[in-house]
Amino acid sequence: MLPRTAEELMRSRYTAYTRADIAYIKKTLAPESAKDFDSAAAKKWAIEAEWKSLKILTKEKGEADDKKGVVEFVATYTQDGEEIEHHEVSQFRKDGKGHWLFVDGDSHTHKGGEGHEHHHHHAKPVTVVREGPKVGRNDPCPCGSGKKYKKCCGLNA
Repeated sequence: MLPRTAEELMRSRYTAYTRADIAYIKKTLAPESAKDFDSAAAKKWAIEAEWKSLKILTKEKGEADDKKGVVEFVATYTQDGEEIEHHEVSQFRKDGKGHWLFVDGDSHTHKGGEGHEHHHHHAKPVTVVREGPKVGRNDPCPCGSGKKYKKCCGLNA
């Protein structure tokens, strides 16, 4: 079952990060963006971050009958004992088969309780913390839909 909207793809990609499923992240990446994708860095980040929550802020287009969409979100995680908010505006488009793909994201992070922000295009975290718990098939889906994982983003797994 493939995501029908840009938001569904965004949520399923977030869930893939919580599971360190970098194959899914790569599979849903637009070809023009894939050459810049650093699988090793993405996997390292996915494993080291303890993913807390996903909040969708705004959406523009990206519905089932649109060709393009924009989703703005905040993903909160802790790393190295610090809470970090990853704020991103993501661009999505459909391929020739009508599948949603992630094109690019403009992101910056806020550290909890600190005033300054770090602006960078692709977060490349460096610190190591313990691996977060893996999602069980009957656990609530990390994407925040309120459904069980197996009935939501787990359908693709």
